[in-house]
Amino acid sequence: MNPNIQQQLIEKANILIEALPYIQRLNGKTIVVKYGGNAIKSPELTKTILQDVTLLKYVGLNPIIVHGGGPEINNYSKVFGIETKWEEGLRITDEATMEVVQVALIGKVNKQIVAMLGSLGAKAIGVSGIDGNLISVTKKPPVHGVDLGYVGEVKNINASLLSHLCQDEYIPVIAPIGIDDTGKSYNINADTVAGEVAAALQAEKLMFLTDIEGIRTNPSDPKTLVPVIDIKTIQQYIDEGIIEGGMIPKVRACINSIEAGVHRTHILDGTIPHPLLLEIFTNKGIGTMVVKGGDEDYAV
Repeated sequence: MNPNIQQQLIEKANILIEALPYIQRLNGKTIVVKYGGNAIKSPELTKTILQDVTLLKYVGLNPIIVHGGGPEINNYSKVFGIETKWEEGLRITDEATMEVVQVALIGKVNKQIVAMLGSLGAKAIGVSGIDGNLISVTKKPPVHGVDLGYVGEVKNINASLLSHLCQDEYIPVIAPIGIDDTGKSYNINADTVAGEVAAALQAEKLMFLTDIEGIRTNPSDPKTLVPVIDIKTIQQYIDEGIIEGGMIPKVRACINSIEAGVHRTHILDGTIPHPLLLEIFTNKGIGTMVVKGGDEDYAV
């Protein structure tokens, strides 16, 4: 055999061996993946992420996807002449916008993800919070005096439904739309839903795929990436304005889920190939890991 080819094969084998202890430790554990942002617009990146999810299922983990779809909602809003407004990273959702949200998320994005997972050999099933009362909500109160409209605050997650789907070898793909006691549908921030799902299932990991590689002390400088951060420091960064805008729901979901019993949360760059495998199955990882605090928390 050509020595160069042999060396390449040995390197591939070493990569698999590096992953082995993580596969052993995580076997049977639930991993919640929040997927959205710019990566969702790229079919090539989408494929690598869903390949990661499919592999996780085949090696014995229980992945669950919670997806956003902001770019698709924005595109549909433009088509229908609906103005997009935000408040602290949350989309203000009037009745017309709520209809657009359902078309974009349930009708398009959710089914595209399910179809692609199927093409990769995975058993995936698409659901929204409406199905089986998966996500029960109440109307979210005003933020800074601004009425957000049909924006929901999670009251309950039907964890039993998700557990049954995972046990039946399905990968649940969740669109972040909930329902209240009167049957009205509400838009919910996908980061918040991912955090609530992870907490309800006591997931081993909650992983956010976003547009940057994680939390930075200087938002405009990639070299200031923070590999590990605790809850106290996150709150300090929010107060100082280092963490702002759309990153706020992500880090709050990290905090809430950790306090509810989720072991680890991660914020990763979803615009690079195979971010989940790089973070879960390698010694160094690639993003920011959020922990509760204390020296014992800083080990991967």
